[in-house]
Amino acid sequence: MNQLALNLVAISIFAMTLSVLLGPMLHIPAELPAIATLGVLTIATLDAFSWQSRGQTLFLDWVAGFSPQHRQRIVHHEAGHFLVAQQLGIPVTDYSLSAWEAFQKGFAGLGGVQFDTEELDRQLSQGQISGQWLDRFAIVWMAGIEAEQLVYGTAEGGADDREKLRLLLLSLKFSAPEIQQRERMAILRAKTFLQTNWTAYEALVSAMEQRATIADCQQILQATLATPVDSNPGK
Repeated sequence: MNQLALNLVAISIFAMTLSVLLGPMLHIPAELPAIATLGVLTIATLDAFSWQSRGQTLFLDWVAGFSPQHRQRIVHHEAGHFLVAQQLGIPVTDYSLSAWEAFQKGFAGLGGVQFDTEELDRQLSQGQISGQWLDRFAIVWMAGIEAEQLVYGTAEGGADDREKLRLLLLSLKFSAPEIQQRERMAILRAKTFLQTNWTAYEALVSAMEQRATIADCQQILQATLATPVDSNPGK
């Protein structure tokens, strides 16, 4: 459970406790807090078991979306993924910047940048993956974290990205020290890509804020990237 969810749970508990204590003074029926608590728990349970907690995800993201800083962090994070994927020749198929946008497009979770992973999936189905493909996806997954670090000095997002990389490396029998080293190297290489192409990155952020199409974003990058795109990955 993320920090926002924990904060909302704490606020809910506090509000219900307060209603019990102040109920007699405010003439609130004694059974009302209990009914409200039961209702919230019932809805949360149904959401968890019937909708895989998507309702909670949408609600929490909707609340977080009231913060301009939160919205800015998301677009900077996702632009990092987009730019580095473009640099490494990994096709970007779509993107969303909120859970609601992701829901409308049929994506799971909070959304983000969607990649063409056909070749990666094919190699994994055969029980192996080339070192080049592994490195490229590692860099792309870490690029959102590094983009936040460069812009804000800290990264609030990226837990899912780290988990993807660690699970993949674990499945390939990498040791814990090797996983940490791979993650550090991927972050450093993502940093280099972003710093080298900072003008292109800022242009991409502005385009994504306006919900530019994938084609428009790609045109912007092609016109502003400082280093050429690798159009032949994994060979």
